[in-house]
Order: sequence, then structure tokens, then C-alpha cells
Amino acid sequence: MAEATISPTAPARRRESGPLPGPHARRRYALVLLGLLTLALLLGGGLLTWDNPMPYGTPGFWRIAEMRATNIVVMAVVAICQAVATVSFQTVTNNRILTPSIMGFESLYVAVQTSAVYLLGVSGVVVLAGLRQFVLMVVLMVVLSLLLYGWLLSGRYGNIQVMLLIGIILGAGLGSVSTFMQRLLSPSEFDVLTARLFGSVSNADPSYLPVAIPLCLGASLLLWLGSPRLNVLALGKETTLNLGLNHRFETMRVLFLVSVLMATSTALVGPMTFLGFLVATLAYQFADTYDHRRIFPVAALTGFVVLAGAYFVMRNIFYAQGVVSIIIELVGGSVFLYVILRKGRL
Repeated sequence: MAEATISPTAPARRRESGPLPGPHARRRYALVLLGLLTLALLLGGGLLTWDNPMPYGTPGFWRIAEMRATNIVVMAVVAICQAVATVSFQTVTNNRILTPSIMGFESLYVAVQTSAVYLLGVSGVVVLAGLRQFVLMVVLMVVLSLLLYGWLLSGRYGNIQVMLLIGIILGAGLGSVSTFMQRLLSPSEFDVLTARLFGSVSNADPSYLPVAIPLCLGASLLLWLGSPRLNVLALGKETTLNLGLNHRFETMRVLFLVSVLMATSTALVGPMTFLGFLVATLAYQFADTYDHRRIFPVAALTGFVVLAGAYFVMRNIFYAQGVVSIIIELVGGSVFLYVILRKGRL
């Protein structure tokens, strides 16, 4: 039998490994990133200039554009917070159908807002407005989450599944208390409260941004710089310990930064439960890599495109910008159910 011979001139097949193996994967990632960046710039420019009633270049035009620019900055902060926090939280919990909202951030926000209106009437909304109250809300959320993490993860039998279960129970309990107080409000007080409980860019005050922006960028940068450790955490507790990382310390560090991001987003605009899940799910599909250093930028840009695109469409086509959060929650919830029922690869 004749032996097969390999031509010495045949090029050897090059085998590559890494977060983006091969030129095709790198080219695809670059195109996805460039496409999302282009969409983000177009939507940002559209929100600034579209349907501006003043002639272009006049002082009135720039005054209106400046007011709209504040909303765009708020959208960017919320998108980055929700995207980075959700991707990191899913990595730590090793579950891609969970969101940080499961820890009760939205329930605590609703409980505080409801308690203020219940005790002080309509003026309770005014009492909770202001930079000092915003900082207090963020600190309260972060401290309570740290107490929960420290109690449930620092013990001898610390278990992240137990932490998630208790977070769900606390969130449900706060939600029940809020619902009870809401039933005792007058119709006018309930209407005022309901407007605050829907996540909306209009809830954000420009005076909050000097605090919200550093918190958002600082926590996101720390998580991005810690991407190699997040890549290891995604392999599981046993692998993380075998590779020499302190799994409990790294988990608590990531959860603390996630708490800062979620507290900042929730205190800034209100609850947006499924925005993070929707953005993270899309980012995994777009980036198609395990490397968090590459997933984070895609997730942040996807979050801004989703949020800004929803506001642009609802405001300029349907003239119903107040229902943007409802639409996002509806779409995000539908995607959540689809992922749950599909039982396929995430």
C-alpha cells in the first residue's frame, strides 16, 4: 500500500486559541463594535437635533440641545451601569438568567419612595429630591447589600445560592410592604407616586450627575481592569481556587462594585429590571467571546443603543416617551421567557 505523502510546499495549518481565535473572529468583533458605535453616535445625534423647534444655529436651538444632552448623558450612565453590573453578576453567580435586581435594589427603591409618600403625603416626593437624598439612597442600597453579602458569604458555609434566595425573599417582602402602603394612599398621592416608580430619564436631576458619573466610571473601570479575574471566576469555584485566586474575596469584591453600579442606576432613574438582562444577553451573542475585557464595551454600547433607540422611536414616532421603560421591560421580559423556555445555548 502506498504511503500518503505530504507536499513540502503545502502551507501548514495554523492553529490559534484565545478570546478571538483567528482573523475572522477578530474581524467580526471589530465590525460589531464599529457598528454599535456608529448606531450610538447616530442615535445620540438624532436625539439632540431631531424635531428641534428652533432654527439651527440659534441660541434657542443650542439651549434645547443642551437640555437634551443631559438626558443623553443620563442614558449613557444607566446603560453602562446596567450592562457592566449584569454581566459581572451573571459571571459571579455562574448563571446567565439572573440580574442584580434579584438582590432587591428596585424593591428597596420602591419601598423608600412609597414610605415617604405614605408618611408625608405628596410632599414626600419633594423631600426625597436633591443631591443629598440621592447620595443617601445610593449609600443605603450599597450598605444593605454589603451587609447581606458579608453575612451570607463570609461564614464557614457561605453559599451564593443561599444569598440569592434570601435576596429574593427580602425583595418580595419589601414589595409586599410597599403594596400595602400604596393601597392606603389617596388617588392623588398614588398618581404622584406611580410616576416616580416607573424607570424614566426624566426622574434624573442634572445635579446628580457629578456624583453618578464618577461612581459609574470608577466601578466600571475597576471591573474592566479585573477582567482576567472575572474570566477565571466564570470557570467555577474549584477551578478558581486551583488557579490560586481567593474565590470568596474576588466574589465579594465584584458584588460590591455591582452594588455601586446598580444603586447608582436605580437611584438616578428608578427601576429598570430587565434592561440589564436584555443587554447582557445581546452582548454575549454579539461579542461571541468569553473575555470580559471585550464583552464589557459591547454590552455598554448595546445598552445605550437599546435605551436611546427606544426613547427616539417612542418620542418622535409614537409621541409617548413616558412609556419607554414599560416597552423595555416588556421586551426584556419576553427575551427572558424565551431564554428560559428555549433550553439551548446562551
